[in-house]
Amino acid sequence: MTLDRVGLVVHGGRAEARAAARTVREWCAERAVVCADIDVWREGARHSAREEMDAAGDPDLVVTLGGDGTFLRGARLAAENDALLLGVDLGRVGFLTEVPASAVRSALDAVREGRITVENRMMLTMRASCRLEVPAQMEALMRYGRGPMLPPPRVRAECEAGGDWGVALNVTALNDIVLEKLARDRQVSVAVYLAGRLLACYSADALLVATPTGSTAYSFAAGGPVVSPRTEALVFTPVAPHMVFNRSVVAAPDEPVALRVLERSGQAAVSIDGQLRGVLGPGDWIGVYAAPRRLKAVRLGPMDFYGRLRERMNLTDAPAALADGQAAPLWPVTSPPPDDLAHLALPSAPGDTPPA
Repeated sequence: MTLDRVGLVVHGGRAEARAAARTVREWCAERAVVCADIDVWREGARHSAREEMDAAGDPDLVVTLGGDGTFLRGARLAAENDALLLGVDLGRVGFLTEVPASAVRSALDAVREGRITVENRMMLTMRASCRLEVPAQMEALMRYGRGPMLPPPRVRAECEAGGDWGVALNVTALNDIVLEKLARDRQVSVAVYLAGRLLACYSADALLVATPTGSTAYSFAAGGPVVSPRTEALVFTPVAPHMVFNRSVVAAPDEPVALRVLERSGQAAVSIDGQLRGVLGPGDWIGVYAAPRRLKAVRLGPMDFYGRLRERMNLTDAPAALADGQAAPLWPVTSPPPDDLAHLALPSAPGDTPPA
């Protein structure tokens, strides 16, 4: 594939990330590929994804060097430009990142030579009853130890606005969109609608809508289900709800989830992929739904999501299940699948060469 420009998103607080960034810059210089740092945490105002990508010259590939948080920052940028996204794993959990730092050169070679798989990940976008803004006093408080905040989300000018449908905000979320309480001593009261119908009114610490990718993040910590990233779905999960029904609900991608702050509720904060982006008051609402665009994540081979789940979550086997002293056999089986199973997504047999 044509690779003319690379954008770098670096976790500047980690020496190994800075070292890997030098390797990427050297690789680019050797091949006359333009390389630019984007979304850098430096003093002063931060910019929108569009402004950052314009300043970087609209890179074809965004490379993130850090953990999943750095990958989410890169996803915000890559989605804006429909660019490819390659995550280099320098974090502690690493559900999203693809390659170790030691393999960054070979990974870049694979991208340039087209020896990759492009995985399309579902993302979220939203409408709201009003434009999102963070009060100045809160922004000053949040800057402590975190650096400048992102600017308020822009309105998508190409979308219809007004009436019952609110304004379409120019945001994308790879993990989740969260509505959460601001005051420690007061829960947020929210009416939750799925596909235009009232599900229930909740009093909770927070309510979140996650993608399948985000099902292993905040939603998982709140008791939500683990969903394969290949699935197309919206996962609604309440956080510490003061009610009997505390289960997650998995909705179809064309079934929007709307959250309306009730009259007697306290104020609520809106976070998008962990970034505070606005504050809502009683009567305000947001509607979350699948974005029309997908994130184009670079994969060098098949992703072993369930193997990674077992490893990264440190899953242990029940003692009773191991009572016979014999460990469970591991996939894959050594023989080819029968014809009626050939269409399923199953692991390759030992010794098989994974698809390029």
